[in-house]
Amino acid sequence: MIHYLKKQWRLSTLTCLFAIIAYGAQALIQLALMKIFDAVVLLDLRSTIFWTAVDLTCWGGYFLFTALQEHCQAKTIRALNNTVRDGLYHSFLRKSHTDFHQSDTGEYLARLTNDIKQLEQLAWIPFFGCVGRIAQIVFSILGLAFLHWSLVVFSVITAVVLWLSPKLFQKKLELLGQSCGVLQTAAINHLKDLLTGFDVLQFFGRGNLFLQQGNRISDDIEKPSCQLSYEKSRMEALIGFINVALQLGSLVLIAALTSMGLVTTGTLAGGVNLIGGVANGFNSLAGLRLSLSASKPYFCKLPTVDTDSKSEEIAPMSPLKDSITVDRVSFCYDEKKPILKDASFHFEKGKKYALTGPSGCGKSTLLKLLLGWLPDYSGTISFDDVDIHTITPAQLQQQMSYIEQNVFLFNTTIRENITLGEDFSEEQLHAAIQGSALAADLAAMPDGLDTVVGENGSNLSGGQKQRVAIARALIHNRSILLVDEGTSALDQKNADLVEKSLLTNPDLTLILISHHLSAARRAQFDRVYELAPVTQ
Repeated sequence: MIHYLKKQWRLSTLTCLFAIIAYGAQALIQLALMKIFDAVVLLDLRSTIFWTAVDLTCWGGYFLFTALQEHCQAKTIRALNNTVRDGLYHSFLRKSHTDFHQSDTGEYLARLTNDIKQLEQLAWIPFFGCVGRIAQIVFSILGLAFLHWSLVVFSVITAVVLWLSPKLFQKKLELLGQSCGVLQTAAINHLKDLLTGFDVLQFFGRGNLFLQQGNRISDDIEKPSCQLSYEKSRMEALIGFINVALQLGSLVLIAALTSMGLVTTGTLAGGVNLIGGVANGFNSLAGLRLSLSASKPYFCKLPTVDTDSKSEEIAPMSPLKDSITVDRVSFCYDEKKPILKDASFHFEKGKKYALTGPSGCGKSTLLKLLLGWLPDYSGTISFDDVDIHTITPAQLQQQMSYIEQNVFLFNTTIRENITLGEDFSEEQLHAAIQGSALAADLAAMPDGLDTVVGENGSNLSGGQKQRVAIARALIHNRSILLVDEGTSALDQKNADLVEKSLLTNPDLTLILISHHLSAARRAQFDRVYELAPVTQ
């Protein structure tokens, strides 16, 4: 937690400062109240008016700095939440392809939304609450010291009792907080699955099942938080009872001191409130500590990434000069079922290759091996005689573009989906559009390149989505293009246009997966590799 507070130290410090000033004003209010009480008892009108004015001024300061503290706290929490997310984003970028895909998007969404909301409720708000309560306790004790030393002793005893009380429940709250995070992540994964299958349920008239599952998942999301809140409130109730008992003791003590003439009568008006400030401060502090304890599992899940350090520059990789060689490579996702076994291929610069064969024979796997996404293979894959185990996937992707079967498009314009935020000239855009056979589609769209594609390209047809993906690959000017059924959703005319553009580009090394190659199309490739399933 301290790591993130340091990153936002200016806002955090300002928030704490406003809280301290506000509680300082609150202590002055009690001292002024005692002076008013004493002046009234002595029938001193001038003193009564003076201390009333002081009291009102203190109240004004209290409300002013409380408002400033709340405003600043909201801005600080926003900045802290964004800092946590930024750290998560950096950690995602540093994962390998395999590591990133070990968790599904539902889990990542839970970490970016639910977990951060829990941190806000269990860590950030309680932390600033703790600062305020500590200030309340300190100022109240200083006020009591101004009155009589025995009141300070009693307040310290109160503090110790209320400080130690939460330790009885701290471990249980930590375990509940951890369990809450796990259960809510699982529920969000189920919700993602349900929403993904919405069309299927609606098509088969299973709306009732959608409602039943949705309501059950909703309760699964809320139930862990409810259980955590219940346990916290139960423990806070016990601590609250102890607090009340101690406050009654303080009232008896002040009454005794007043009867002995050790403090003025006005102490009855403000002294109890000051001791109450100590007691209530520690009572609140005890509950806030329980919340902070419950937040620990969420912090444990956060990566330790230094986002302030400069990202390591990816060393530029020389373009392919000769060939890519795959020599006796074996790979399996499951040890009992190898996908590739002693497979060898040779891809020369500028030439065009097709990979064919039935499903499950390793065509897509081979492309992912070439991209460096699946490093756990045996054999050798060389990029101009350099073993790709010595090259990072990021370096390989400086030279390669990959078009997969299931094209993903961001919910923005066609232009942004092609350029991915980079600056390209109109000539480069035009060349990519022509090379992907996308020109006719854009001509039929009123907004052209500025057409919004919708969630995952829902406003486009399957063929249009693949043409956008091909344009995206072409404009980024990679010398090697890996295509996994990249023209499968195109009609024959557009497929011919796209493939002709790719096949006639002399600067492009093309490796294309296809289940169906006509004799005429087969003849246009420099070589067609026929893959077959590995036999045991």
